[in-house]
Amino acid sequence: MAQITIVDQSNKAVGKRELNPAVFGLDTDAGYVHRVYSALASAQRAGTRNTKGRSEVSGGGKKPFKQKGTGRARQGTTRATQMRHGAIAHGPTPTDYTTRVNRKERRKALCIALSDCVREGKLTVVNKLELKDIKTRAFADVLSSLETASGLIVLAEANREVEMSGRNIPNTKIVLDGQVNLHDLLKSKKVILTEAAVDKLEERLA
Repeated sequence: MAQITIVDQSNKAVGKRELNPAVFGLDTDAGYVHRVYSALASAQRAGTRNTKGRSEVSGGGKKPFKQKGTGRARQGTTRATQMRHGAIAHGPTPTDYTTRVNRKERRKALCIALSDCVREGKLTVVNKLELKDIKTRAFADVLSSLETASGLIVLAEANREVEMSGRNIPNTKIVLDGQVNLHDLLKSKKVILTEAAVDKLEERLA
């Protein structure tokens, strides 16, 4: 069972905690995480690019000019691909890129990513995050105390002062425990969880 030191906002140790191995103690599995991440990323694609084929282009119906005597190549419709304002041959059409990934797979990939954060030493658990006022400088000082300049901050409940103070800091995202996703965990160099957020994650993912 993994054990982690709990610190306060000034990065002073205030205790230790045993992490649930079902959430923070899974073996790494890069292939599994990549498959789930790829499916989630593909689902973000709109797939709405489109071109019009011969049956969709307006016009046509009447032969552009007579068959013989003009010296030009014969044409049957203005909707042909070689005609101006005609159709597009073999153009892209709307595509659904969604790949089905069930809830248990997404949950397991999230737990593997959290476990990797513990192993790599990029997970920090603080007893609480509180600010008196909405001050970006104050929030930046807290991050500096925690030995980082940016990262993913996970709260157990909404905190307007913290959320508003951290929104202008580059590469920093503040979310609630239910909004944690695989993409944010993988791209963040530092993951900071409040102790209450750890409780909720263990309850929801275990």
